[in-house]
Amino acid sequence: MKLTTKALLVHLFTATGAVFAMLAMLEAVKADWAMMFLWLVVAFVVDGIDGPLARRYDVKANAPTFDGVLLDLIIDYLTYVFIPAFALFQSGLLPGWTGWASIIAITFSSALYFAFTGMKTADNSFLGFPGCWNMVVLVLFALEPNFWVMFAIIVLLAVAMFLPLKFIHPVRTARWRAVSLPMAIGWTVFAGWAAWVGFHPESWAHWGLVITTLYLLCAGIVQQIVPRRRRRAA
Repeated sequence: MKLTTKALLVHLFTATGAVFAMLAMLEAVKADWAMMFLWLVVAFVVDGIDGPLARRYDVKANAPTFDGVLLDLIIDYLTYVFIPAFALFQSGLLPGWTGWASIIAITFSSALYFAFTGMKTADNSFLGFPGCWNMVVLVLFALEPNFWVMFAIIVLLAVAMFLPLKFIHPVRTARWRAVSLPMAIGWTVFAGWAAWVGFHPESWAHWGLVITTLYLLCAGIVQQIVPRRRRRAA
């Protein structure tokens, strides 16, 4: 198979995320939150795989007809932001004005962040919370904390999108990748498990979600606080 064909297939693979987004939205309209999140987890897996494939086959050079970055951002906004925000509002987890304020904060701040040209740091991490609301909302559905706690988390993360805080990319951030990548894979497994059992409150998946989510949220900030050790000259 020609390299140009492989590169084109990567674009086609990325585009399947839009299909999974539509399937998730259809489940959201029916208020079947477990199935909605299962489709979003599938889309999350696609998003985790297509990046390394795009770099391996150099899609910019070998399939330049399509803009892979733009395609990825469109799908990410649907699966990371728009559908989770809709689910959060429609589920009634945040009553009254808190629901309205939350979806406005999520969609508005994320639209700005996705257009932010300085979102990537020198070590391929994200500058500011990268709008992974699909992960946040899934954990909120699983744990169902007090709605004031939910609202506070949403406001803090929306503000954090524009603060000089680093959030790791589990694949591309080299520092601690040996831990970060398994944590990201673990989060995906626990998320799928939690959705599969309908977010049953006694599921062990919830503990896994808490541990992996805290790591993925905090690892980059800890890296800012704890500087990398310099190797001693031989």
